[in-house]
Amino acid sequence: MHQLRQFVRFYKSLWNSSNQALIYRTTRKLSTTNKPIIILGIETSCDDTGIAIVDSNGKILGEAHHSQLVKHLIEGGINPTTARDLHKENIYNVYEQCIKSANIELSDVDAIAVTLEPGLPLSLIVGRDLAQQLSRSFNKPVIPIHHMQAHALMARMIEKVEFPFLVLLISGGHCLLAFAEAVDQFKILGQTTDDAPGEAFDKIGRSLKLINIPEYSQISGGQAIELASLKADNPDQFQFPLPLTHYRDCNFSFSGLKSAAKRFISIERAKHNLTEDELIPSMNNLCAGFLQIIIRHICIRTERAMEFIEKRELISKNKKTLIVSGGVASNNIFAKCLEKLCSERGYKFIRPPPKLCTDNGIMVAWNGIEKYNAGIGVLRNPEEIDAIDIRHRAPIGENWSKILTDEGIKRKWIKIYLRNIIGR
Repeated sequence: MHQLRQFVRFYKSLWNSSNQALIYRTTRKLSTTNKPIIILGIETSCDDTGIAIVDSNGKILGEAHHSQLVKHLIEGGINPTTARDLHKENIYNVYEQCIKSANIELSDVDAIAVTLEPGLPLSLIVGRDLAQQLSRSFNKPVIPIHHMQAHALMARMIEKVEFPFLVLLISGGHCLLAFAEAVDQFKILGQTTDDAPGEAFDKIGRSLKLINIPEYSQISGGQAIELASLKADNPDQFQFPLPLTHYRDCNFSFSGLKSAAKRFISIERAKHNLTEDELIPSMNNLCAGFLQIIIRHICIRTERAMEFIEKRELISKNKKTLIVSGGVASNNIFAKCLEKLCSERGYKFIRPPPKLCTDNGIMVAWNGIEKYNAGIGVLRNPEEIDAIDIRHRAPIGENWSKILTDEGIKRKWIKIYLRNIIGR
């Protein structure tokens, strides 16, 4: 009872009086006969508060999610302090909604999985603190989760995918290619040297003032640019330079493309005598050109990774698989282009449903299942659990980018044109 009182006091500042129900509310008990493993997952690495309960059969027993997107759109980007405060404000309600939708007691859960790395430190701390409090109050093991590994393995809940496979993770905070060998064994083949694609989309969306268009006012910059691209009548109007053409590696760079897009926007505003808040007439074509060059850049680096894997015979010919995930992977134009690349190279293309590409508690819970079943990183000692810490930066695995670069892979790459995808 002392621990439970500590738990309630910890959250008292976050709850309204109407929400101060007991967090261990009594509901139905699950049968213990052939009971699957059940994991509760907590995700607060950036600006999404997600909590879910998943079992080892891949069944989502309960889920709740709170997005901070609209707030950050108004503020012009993610503010870490604001993100933390919103996590604190909403995490209890998200937890209670998840428990209600699962209709189980927390005592039925085998362990608590929580994202601890990488991410915004102030956001990660909120999820960690909740996991520790739940562990103390209900005597549950805690499974630390790597955010990018969770994205990488999300597809294994939806479809049977055997190790090893190639994974491409594209989001607002990351862009990387990795060779996945096991639940916790990844080799980095390439990663962004500066910005992430989602961050580039958001900034160009803000520069174009897409938020001033009602249709785009409550969605991310990447989503807005995708929709605007579908309306383009000349996707090739703006010619962007292809990044890193002289480097035979799989790394990515988006800062130069972002600068080029801003120059085009400035030129168009000057040409039409527009203010900073007015929309340029060629907005849709610029969005299409920007999206096309980013897709082409990512496809070329991905194809080089495929060439490396085949040259090293790391995956058997009949099991070549590319898994794509992360927030930007929910872009359907991206998916179609990557699917075309996979078809040309003899790879199976797998993308989780768009909802599961973005940050969510389900992927954390499923990664907890994967680690629990493999006996990896399950903390049961209360002192160890109390000592767990977060990390702002944490590589997904061992860096093989130099090994790949030393291969000097050069070939004629597949050409991806947006006009063929969107029918222009």
